[in-house]
Amino acid sequence: MENEFLSKVEDNAVVRAWSEKLQSEKGDSLAEGYVSELQDFTRINVAQNELQELRDVWASWDEGTKKLFYQNYGDISYLLDVRVDKHLFQVMVQCPRVQVRKTYARVFNGQTFAKKLMSISGMSKPWVTARTQQKGDSKCIPWDNLRDLVLTHPDERKRVDIFALSIYGLVIFPKALRYVDEAVIDLFDRLEKGITPVPTILAETFRSLSTCRKTGEGRFIGCAQLLMVWFYGHFWKVDKISYRVFFESYSPLKEEAAIQRREDITEEKWVEILQNLKEGDIEWRAYWMVPDEIMYRCGNFDWVPLLGIWGATGYTLLLALRQYKSRQFVPRPTDLLNVNSLSKAPTIRRKFGSYRMPGSKLVG
Repeated sequence: MENEFLSKVEDNAVVRAWSEKLQSEKGDSLAEGYVSELQDFTRINVAQNELQELRDVWASWDEGTKKLFYQNYGDISYLLDVRVDKHLFQVMVQCPRVQVRKTYARVFNGQTFAKKLMSISGMSKPWVTARTQQKGDSKCIPWDNLRDLVLTHPDERKRVDIFALSIYGLVIFPKALRYVDEAVIDLFDRLEKGITPVPTILAETFRSLSTCRKTGEGRFIGCAQLLMVWFYGHFWKVDKISYRVFFESYSPLKEEAAIQRREDITEEKWVEILQNLKEGDIEWRAYWMVPDEIMYRCGNFDWVPLLGIWGATGYTLLLALRQYKSRQFVPRPTDLLNVNSLSKAPTIRRKFGSYRMPGSKLVG
């Protein structure tokens, strides 16, 4: 299955020739007569869970417990200290213009929500059943109940697992405030099987931003902290020591959490800053990313499907080719068809060289 999914690798020259031919045949990114359905203005709600209780739990742990957490879940605890600039976030939406080969796909015929939560928490079925609540169309577990387990569970490993689950549910996938959604528990239950949550995080980020942008309003339910790290990694020019990415101790999250950023920049000022960006202001490739291959198209489609925990979205990686010093190609909107039709389509990868991936523990 894995070999079939990653069935073909193409080098830079082949991809460049293909993309230029496609650009010549299809013209620009917009079909003639295309009218955008996007709203002229988007008011996005960036209400988030209050993270102080999570920080307090982390601060109460000794170094041995923290080490156990790092060994199993990497550096995601640093997300608790990444500040979200609400003014910048609003402007970003307004702008008009692990085992990496194992990705997550939700299994609907697997264990039930209760069984998975029982396995993660070590608690009985009656305990889980009594605390399960319905929020909209999903089952959830309140953070208050998980917090009590983190503070009192006699098994240190279970305390670590439940705390990590809470970060995934409250920070990375914060659908319902102060609740952990069943879909998050499904993904978390499979982390130990070697899946990477990165494409899922990316998918839900796109889905949420796109929904808000299309309707003109809504609450962002992706990981705002990771989006801030991405923004500053690409748009804030500072001196970087590139060789650090090859050290096991290097962490983009740790570095961002330690930086003191200004909190008095208004929304209007951010608009001015972004509107006046120049080529030299943008770091097209994140300084800590040394890629080997990327997926850039799937079957006959010029894009790749990303599966989230609440749905799927199309990711046009050709938009990012400039990051790898190659020509950027923008497919027509009419080419972005239903992602469900790609379930059996082979994915084609583009090879960039024989670099070693750094030991960065960004998430998971």
